[in-house]
Amino acid sequence: MKILSEILEDIKIIESHGDVENHVSSLSLNSKNIEPHSVFVAIEGNIIDGHIFIDEVIEKGATSVVYERNIDKFKNGITYIKVADTHNAAGIMASNFYGNPSRKLKLIGVTGTNGKTTTATLLHQLFRDLGYKAGMIGTVVNKINDKSHESIRTTPDPVNLNKLLAEMVDNNCEYCFMEVSSHSVCEKRIDGLTFAGGIFTNLTLDHLDYHKTLENYCEAKKSFFDILPVSGFAISNIDDDKGEYMLNSTKAHKYTFSLKKDADFNERFDSSLIGEFNAYNILGVYAVAVLLGQDKEKVKEYIKKLKSVDGRFQSIKSCSGIIGIVDYAHTPDALENVLKTINKIKGKNKVITVVGCGGDRDKSKRPIMASIGYELSDILILTSDNPRTETPEDILNDMQKGLPLENVNNTQIIIDRHIAISKACGLAQSGDYILIAGKGHEKYQEINGIKTYFDDVEEFEKNFL
Repeated sequence: MKILSEILEDIKIIESHGDVENHVSSLSLNSKNIEPHSVFVAIEGNIIDGHIFIDEVIEKGATSVVYERNIDKFKNGITYIKVADTHNAAGIMASNFYGNPSRKLKLIGVTGTNGKTTTATLLHQLFRDLGYKAGMIGTVVNKINDKSHESIRTTPDPVNLNKLLAEMVDNNCEYCFMEVSSHSVCEKRIDGLTFAGGIFTNLTLDHLDYHKTLENYCEAKKSFFDILPVSGFAISNIDDDKGEYMLNSTKAHKYTFSLKKDADFNERFDSSLIGEFNAYNILGVYAVAVLLGQDKEKVKEYIKKLKSVDGRFQSIKSCSGIIGIVDYAHTPDALENVLKTINKIKGKNKVITVVGCGGDRDKSKRPIMASIGYELSDILILTSDNPRTETPEDILNDMQKGLPLENVNNTQIIIDRHIAISKACGLAQSGDYILIAGKGHEKYQEINGIKTYFDDVEEFEKNFL
């Protein structure tokens, strides 16, 4: 049990009703997760406003409510705390509830459009190989040392995030490498955390369904660096157009890395990972490790041993010599980078690309991705990729707007992703490359709110059994 007043430390309270010294058993942002003596934080979400559940959570046993909208009636025996922003309050309260775990380890945030998962995963691999206890929070999986935990979204909500960090502290982790999504910054899921440092990978077209403009998306990324403490470090890829801008307002120590310009970090490495995009990821990993006090030469040696991340340029070879590449590339920049890398190594062989675009997401990138796939592939197959509540036909119609009006004989539209992958395998010959893009590590297809098991790697392998 925790005391409410301690959980409310560092929060500006507008008004309160009831006893702030009462004991609290749990902290919840979800009306479904209420226990006796819970404190419920009413958050206005994009779809549902938590304020409408206040009476319900009290009936379920909540004894404290934190809110920002006016309440008409106050019930006896219940503590009501009004704040200006419940999103911000939730982050701080969660940190306080779990003993401010981010202050007890070195928390490194990784943000950018592409490369977050690879960078965070490689950092975790590297520090485990170096002998440290370390955690990871990200899109594919969360880890406490070598134990994996399911990841629901890139950056968890404040309660689950701080609970996870507290478990890392309990397991003697010294470091945590965490993907920081633009959504989590805007929704203040990371408020209340103390970061030892942050790294910016790149900024390309994505998430405009949420942010509306590229400028808003950029500002969301930048605001992460703006909250870094004076004691921390901020490191940025200055080969990206927004790389230097990310560091403009940060109070942290500023560092840069680049493959093309003078920067604080310009090193070259031996690595089993291929592609220019991975060169950036590796350089960023090296820079973070050095800034965390690791020996440069030792880091270079261990970087040689780092392995690729599942669903990130994951290579599978069939018995007939056909090479499958499964990659999470779901933005124009990521798709272009992967295809350019394959084209550099394919020799005289063909590149067959299977790609789609997710439903209920940024529509502006759909024709761009189709155009890139068309230009950089010998054969292009447009297909379904998590249509969600949209029809696959509508999504594919949007994608086709990026294709030429004529002479598209190398392009096929196959709605069923299973059939599309099978078709690609049937068109390939020994030495050819099949890029299956968009889903990467995901093990499902989401259609009308229902997730059905689907694995791109397995779908490729089925065709060569």
